[in-house]
Amino acid sequence: MTPTVDFSGLQITYDERVLEPRRWTADQSRWAAELMSLAPPGPVLELCCGAGHIGLLATALTAADTRRHLVAVDLNPAAVTLSTANAAAAGLDDWVEVRGGDMSEVLSDREVFSVIIADPPWVATEQTTRYPEDPLLAIDGGPDGLAVARLCARVMQEHLHRDGVAVLQLGDLDQVDALDLTAYCLEVTEVRAGERGVLASLRRLGPDARPA
Repeated sequence: MTPTVDFSGLQITYDERVLEPRRWTADQSRWAAELMSLAPPGPVLELCCGAGHIGLLATALTAADTRRHLVAVDLNPAAVTLSTANAAAAGLDDWVEVRGGDMSEVLSDREVFSVIIADPPWVATEQTTRYPEDPLLAIDGGPDGLAVARLCARVMQEHLHRDGVAVLQLGDLDQVDALDLTAYCLEVTEVRAGERGVLASLRRLGPDARPA
């Protein structure tokens, strides 16, 4: 039987092909929901969505009359299947579109998002054996743990609204600093430490701002 976990009121189904939803990651959902209430009009993008729980909770926490369309993206076909099913189970399927494939290829050049949520794998490859219960694709962030995070930053650079905001989850503050977000014309506006990992809110930096 496929396991289901209560994720701050949402029933999220997952299996061994994706990362089990962690209770503490709901902090990212709540922060994203707060920012969605302040961001300019436009859709929301979730990168590395896994079972879909973070983006779905953020959407569920938004009042129905101000709710935004969510595009959830993951490379893993299992994540696409599970996110789609979880959106339907939560009654949010009219608000959610799930896309499978490379994040740099599944978005059109003209798509702009007012809020971007990203929860990339951030464990360094040599450290992944410490987490044998987790699927490798969901946790392996490359030699320094930042390979996928850099891809997320590139997508933010290309698709974040000029007045938009992003919420990125990483392992610790050192990773936030090492990511060198200014290279992607992004700046950190706030960092919050969680039970595990850190969350950083990002906005566009300087003249690279994309037109609305």
